[in-house]
Amino acid sequence: MRASARKPFLLALGLLALGLVVYELRGFLHLGGFSGAKLLTAVREANPYYLVVAITAIYACYGIRSLRWQIFQRNLGKANLWKIYKLTLAGFAAIFLLGRAGEPVRPLLLAKKQDLPVPDIFGIYVLERIFDMGSVAVIAAIGLLLFGIRPHAGDMADQLATAAKTTGTILFVGVLAAASAVLYLRLHGTALLERRLHNTIHAGGWRATLARFVLGFVRGVQTIRTWGDLTLASVYSAVHWAVIALVYYWVSHAFAGTDVVGLADAPLVLAFSLIGSSIQLPGVGGGSQAGAIIAYTAIFGVEREPAVAAAIVLWII
Repeated sequence: MRASARKPFLLALGLLALGLVVYELRGFLHLGGFSGAKLLTAVREANPYYLVVAITAIYACYGIRSLRWQIFQRNLGKANLWKIYKLTLAGFAAIFLLGRAGEPVRPLLLAKKQDLPVPDIFGIYVLERIFDMGSVAVIAAIGLLLFGIRPHAGDMADQLATAAKTTGTILFVGVLAAASAVLYLRLHGTALLERRLHNTIHAGGWRATLARFVLGFVRGVQTIRTWGDLTLASVYSAVHWAVIALVYYWVSHAFAGTDVVGLADAPLVLAFSLIGSSIQLPGVGGGSQAGAIIAYTAIFGVEREPAVAAAIVLWII
């Protein structure tokens, strides 16, 4: 498609996505009194400076994520940073287009394009997710700790804070369980599995293939070999999610209304958005926007129109 014809097509596609998101959220938001004119006004009056900074920062986040993946992968085989970065962008584009069904695309691309074993790469993917879950749990805890510093205008601030604390506790317990499982695998798991699966692997057939996949997966989870790797991966995780929290702050300040969200409030909006992102529709999203809108309207008392505008822009970025 020529560039001159591509721009109107992408604009129409973006407007269609915007319409689908608003349509999907209409029941939750009780959009009987929703003003499309106010929504367009909020978008038109958005501060482009904050949006440009947010877009630049999110591409930097993909770079930080790629650096962390390089640490995980270098004990497995080739780990070219630029190639990892490009494939990371492609993988997250697949999630944007396909929803959660696009999650396997990134590890599959990373394995295929770098001639690495698929099971081992999926093990690294699980390890990456454990680091992300731990970071999100810390962010949610920080957001909740800072929540009580000042009063909030939302009608459901107290109730939602209580629910968020419960969710955060469950998430924290899940992170501890996952970390304990990884530690056990690191200390004992591989040798135990190799002994148990030795006869199955040598017997051949589909069971041998499955056994090799399981062993490869476990090896991928254990790619952190030194304390230095662990420290560096943890630092990258902390910086990555701190910058994403800043993105939420900058986007919030791009719109009149959501700019009541302060720097200390951004982790809470991020936490609600991440909880909602577990349910995403292909090409439309829905869950992350709903989570952000709940935080904006019910906790911070923001009107629905700027809340919807900010939530959609956050999802797109």
